[in-house]
Amino acid sequence: MRSLRRDAAFCIGIGLGLFMTACGGGGGGGTVTEPPPPNYILTVNSTTPASGVAITASPADFNATASGTTAFALTYVTGSTVTLTAPATAGANVFSSWTGCATTATVKCTVTLTGATTVTANYALPKITPTVTVTPATFTTSTAQALTVTIAVSGGTGNPTPTGSVTLTSGTYSSAATTLSSGSAQIVVPTGALAAGSDVLQASYTPDAASSSTYGTATGTSSAVSVALLSAVTVNQAVAGPAVTNQLLGMNLAAWYDVTNSTNGPAIVSAFQTAGIKAVRWPGGSWSDEYNWETNTECGSTANSDDDFTDFVNKLVIPSGVDLALTADYGMGKSCTGVGDPTEAAAWVTKASSLGVTVSHMTVGNEEYGSWEFDNHTVKNDAATYAAATAGASGYYALVKAASASTLVGVDVNPGNSPSWDPIVLAGAPYDFVEYHYYPEAPGSESDTFITQSAAQELTTNINTIKSELKTAGKPNTPIYVGEIGGPYSNPGKQSWSITQGLYAGQVLGEMMNDGITRLTWWIGFGNCNGTGTTSDPANLSASLYGWQDFGAYNVFSDGPADGTCPNAGPIGTMSPTARAFQLFSNVAVNGENALTANVVGEATYVRAYAATHSGGTALVLFNVNQTTSEPVTVTLSGQNAATSVTVETYDKSIYDLSGSPTGFFPDPVGTSTWLPPITATLGAQPLPLTLTLTPWSMNVVIIH
Repeated sequence: MRSLRRDAAFCIGIGLGLFMTACGGGGGGGTVTEPPPPNYILTVNSTTPASGVAITASPADFNATASGTTAFALTYVTGSTVTLTAPATAGANVFSSWTGCATTATVKCTVTLTGATTVTANYALPKITPTVTVTPATFTTSTAQALTVTIAVSGGTGNPTPTGSVTLTSGTYSSAATTLSSGSAQIVVPTGALAAGSDVLQASYTPDAASSSTYGTATGTSSAVSVALLSAVTVNQAVAGPAVTNQLLGMNLAAWYDVTNSTNGPAIVSAFQTAGIKAVRWPGGSWSDEYNWETNTECGSTANSDDDFTDFVNKLVIPSGVDLALTADYGMGKSCTGVGDPTEAAAWVTKASSLGVTVSHMTVGNEEYGSWEFDNHTVKNDAATYAAATAGASGYYALVKAASASTLVGVDVNPGNSPSWDPIVLAGAPYDFVEYHYYPEAPGSESDTFITQSAAQELTTNINTIKSELKTAGKPNTPIYVGEIGGPYSNPGKQSWSITQGLYAGQVLGEMMNDGITRLTWWIGFGNCNGTGTTSDPANLSASLYGWQDFGAYNVFSDGPADGTCPNAGPIGTMSPTARAFQLFSNVAVNGENALTANVVGEATYVRAYAATHSGGTALVLFNVNQTTSEPVTVTLSGQNAATSVTVETYDKSIYDLSGSPTGFFPDPVGTSTWLPPITATLGAQPLPLTLTLTPWSMNVVIIH
């Protein structure tokens, strides 16, 4: 019983204590519950458009809402940091900016709520991208020329004219900003600002305040502008080089071709005089070692019966005023047996004297170092045998000199020959000059790039080798005669009558002038058309070679319609581009003048220059061996700042092209016989340096006084 009372009292005490606490009595010691923090509204709006823009929120709000479509509201507890993300576009409009945010990062807005807050995603109508047109005044210029460029900026039909500025760039060039006027501006690219080659110009438009709400930035580009590198040709007039001789202007002729009949004779004389030909070589290459001049017969073949040596001299050499060189028969005797007879050679120069001409050069045999040459000697095509036949009291040298002391006697050379030739001949034979032949191409392997850009320069390399050989032999100043020269050594194709061989021939003449060569005769003037070759050995008429004609020829003057194997080569005497090269160079290869050094700085790959004194003035021969692009040049003459007169004579690809086109449009497979001559421009008095533009594939003679 006592325990029950005690438990009841305990329960009553507990109950009273709880009651008193709940009523706030009894002196403290209880916990007070704070009210919840306030919630704030985050309102999200948009402009342009004012509604319909879906925007996301992170974190979600009090109601677990994480996105909405403007305009909408979110509820967050005070102090919450919220990131809103707007789309980059709203319909066709583009996001522009946020307003009402604490921080922004492009389409993101961050805000910390400390009260009711409103943010707005602003959109703008899309800006028009205007059209920028870039128009250079010309698409062909040079590093020496300024270039005016017109830039037009258009917003399109119905839109306002853009205002603002434009700049122009290309490579390392960048212009200053130029303000548009009525939607366009002109910028002048200064001289030398564009790199040589193919340049594209880019214009950049920037709108000003008046246009920035309508237009965005824009760019435009031009078509490619061809910029030629200005080449500087400088001629040193103070130092005279080798003496110039007109004997560089020579042609071979052959005993098989009738050069003296009533048709051929006058035409050949006229053609030679027009082209400035001053020298001939006879009776024709390999024929020389089987030809008997006394009987006008050719062993194994037929010489022209109407055209013996007397006719040749009286009807061609004397009327045309050319210098005469002969090749003595070394390989075969007079009766087509045995070996060549020096007495026959001596009698030949005596006969020439009786006809009133002096044989200036007589060479012992033709290319006797080669197995292709006829030789009846026991040891054939042998250097020691050849040297011995030339030497001694009964040898070629002594007998010819006894018959004509003025006649120079020469020997064949071929540097690098195998078996060895030059060292033996130059050491063992007497001679007044050496004769060298140069054919840099093999038939079927012709290359326009090689023939126009390298072949003539390789000839100089070979000439220097011969000079070195002569020095070793103890005869360093012996004259060198280039007795034969052409493109391929046999079976020429269409390159032979193309502008490409003409460019080669012109450079050959320039190189030989600079090298101090005393005589040159091209193979051949007349009488050696090759046509299309033979069925088994066709001439090279490949499309890889430039030219309209469908034939090849050794001869560089037309034989006329009588030779149908070279169709459309024109009347007899018509000049191929190679003959035109001789015609042009006849203005420069003048006796009594001297070669001058002409240096080219700039586009040395395509621009070649040669120079000589000229009747108190200066003559230059300038070549552009670039097939497609004109090359600008400046010409500077040392010690001279003005010219009283300047003339320029040009033969180029465009003239050649028209020779094959009766309608005036190249190419034409029929061709014509027009074969137009060079054109001459008289420029009158000019300041120096002189600026010229060399047309593609051209040779130009410039006479400055």
